[in-house]
Amino acid sequence: MPRTPLRVDAVLVQAVIAGALSFAHLHDLAAAAGQDGWKAWAYPVSVDLLLVAAWRRLRSDGPSRLAWCWFLTALVASLGANVATAGLLDLGDVPAWLRILVAAWPALAFMGGTLLAHSPAAHSPEKDPASEVEPEPAAVEPDPELVPVAAVDDAPALPAASPASAPPAVPVPAALVDHARKVAADHEHRTGARIDTDTLRTRLGVPPHLADAIAAQLA
Repeated sequence: MPRTPLRVDAVLVQAVIAGALSFAHLHDLAAAAGQDGWKAWAYPVSVDLLLVAAWRRLRSDGPSRLAWCWFLTALVASLGANVATAGLLDLGDVPAWLRILVAAWPALAFMGGTLLAHSPAAHSPEKDPASEVEPEPAAVEPDPELVPVAAVDDAPALPAASPASAPPAVPVPAALVDHARKVAADHEHRTGARIDTDTLRTRLGVPPHLADAIAAQLA
C-alpha cells in the first residue's frame, strides 16, 4: 500500500510559532511581576484557554456581549504581554499597577470561564402553539363534471311543473343546474320524452331532495 507523503500546512506552522511566542511572552511577564515557578507557566495557559473558550462560544452560539467581552479581555492580555516584553517595559522594575493586574488575573479568568461555561445561550422565543393551528379547509362543492352518471332508464316523462310553483327550498349550485339541463336535453333528444325526477337523480347521482329541487328549476 503506497504511503501518503507528509505535507506541512503553512498556516498550522504559523499558528504554532505565534502561539509559542505569545506563550513565552506571557510567562516572562508573569515571572517579572513576581509569579515564579509553576505559577508563571500557568498564566499563559489561563489566557489561551479563556481566549479559546470565548471563541468557541462565538462560533457555537453566535455573537453575544458575554462572549465578545471575554474574548477581547483575553486578547488584550495576550497582546499586552507581547508589547510589554518587546523592550518597552523594564522587566527588572515592573510597575506596581502591572503587578496588581497580574495578581488579579486568576480570579478574573476563573470568573470569565465560569460565565462562558454556565451562562445559557440566547435563543429565539418559542412560538405560541395557538398561533400554529392551521385553519380548517373550506368546504369544496362537488364538480358537476365528476358526478357519476348512470345508464339511461326509459321511465315515463316528467310532468310539466306549474309556472306558479314555489321556488325550491334546497339551494342548488348553478353549475349543477347547468349540468342537469344538459343531461335532460340529451335524454329528451334520444328518447323523445322529458326526463323524470328518478332518472335525473340516477343520472346525476344526487339525493332525492336535491333531485326534486333541480327538477323544479328545469321545469
